[in-house]
Amino acid sequence: MIKLAEAEATLSSFYEEMRDKGAPRLRAAAWAAFSEFGLPSRRVESWHYTDFKAAMSRPAPLATASHAALSLPRAHDSLRLVTLDGVFRPDLSDIARLPEGVAVQSLRDALTQGEPHVMSALASADIGAQDPILALNAALMQDGVVIEIASGTRIGRAIELATLSSAEAAQSTYTRALVMLGEGAQATMVETLGARSAASAQDNSALVLRLAQNARVDLVTHLSGGVEHSIRVASLLAHLDAGATISSFALIEDDGLLRRQIFARLDGERASAAFNGATLGRGRLHADTTLIVDHAKPNGASRERFRHILDDQSVGVFQGKVIVRQGAQKTDGAMQSKALLLSEQATMNNKPELEIFADDVQCGHGATCGRLDKDQLFYLSARGLPRREAEALLIEGFANEAMEALEDDQLKAFLADRVSAWLSRRIAR
Repeated sequence: MIKLAEAEATLSSFYEEMRDKGAPRLRAAAWAAFSEFGLPSRRVESWHYTDFKAAMSRPAPLATASHAALSLPRAHDSLRLVTLDGVFRPDLSDIARLPEGVAVQSLRDALTQGEPHVMSALASADIGAQDPILALNAALMQDGVVIEIASGTRIGRAIELATLSSAEAAQSTYTRALVMLGEGAQATMVETLGARSAASAQDNSALVLRLAQNARVDLVTHLSGGVEHSIRVASLLAHLDAGATISSFALIEDDGLLRRQIFARLDGERASAAFNGATLGRGRLHADTTLIVDHAKPNGASRERFRHILDDQSVGVFQGKVIVRQGAQKTDGAMQSKALLLSEQATMNNKPELEIFADDVQCGHGATCGRLDKDQLFYLSARGLPRREAEALLIEGFANEAMEALEDDQLKAFLADRVSAWLSRRIAR
């Protein structure tokens, strides 16, 4: 109990440091919301399978601004915007190469200037989420990026939001990105969250998406933990107006405690959302995917499809909830989670839920958990494939099922390469 009290006292000192650095009212409201709940333990239903309170018993020091030069290799041809060690870095970003119709500024500048439409988008993002870690992010947000995409703009190249840590010692960062798409705008976004050093980072990031009428965003997220004791929570908040569409895929891998949580509100008629993902678990990775998709208006559609591949002592969590409000008639929703356990010590926790308050809907969910098919392994082995390679072939096919909806061939190839690299390391052991 002493450690936990010390942890929250440390977070309080972080808030005292950040409270006057732009948006004081927003920060105060968020801190009050966090203080009401505190760090979530297993007693909090949405955190039942991830004891964050125990993991955060010793918060790392708040990151300080770093202006060091850094070489960032490119895995795909995207326009990169970099937030490093909690600070937006224009010098590492491709701001000058952004196409017409795209405006970018740092979150720190936006909070200082207090632009009404930005503040409104940030403030309304957390309404209804009621998540203490998301509230903590709003209270302590250091920096990030604000992107505005004008109505009718269609961006041909992906925009990458790279949120990275590079410090050699453990530190904590709280970053937030806001992306607003005007009416009919279309964009592909890549969200990269990871570490450039071997330190045990503690990162709390949030991406807020505001999609105006008939806007569309395709989002690819790559979430990696780094080392065993790292902690990374990545929140996605999406608000969709009438006819808007989001198609999202997330790849989770590496080590540590990783949680990706999604809060999506389909707030306009005929809004559509697809959230897919794959987890590659090894060592002691604890990978938690938790989502809430809220259908508020009629004729909406949502699809969720996740694949979990768990080896060694890794733990997977999937908690998915689809809410259909009373007025959201003609909603079409489907949710599926499948897990593949590759060792006796691997663990999977599945909890799909539906809350339906309308009577003219088509919704369903399913969850499975199993091992590699022995007959398929025998078939491949009988044709000369070593067992590890036969396993890799089956695992690769299982993982790639979740990527089928991706339309960007380059990003699809990048993710397939990550799966292949993970499998190669497994074969080499």
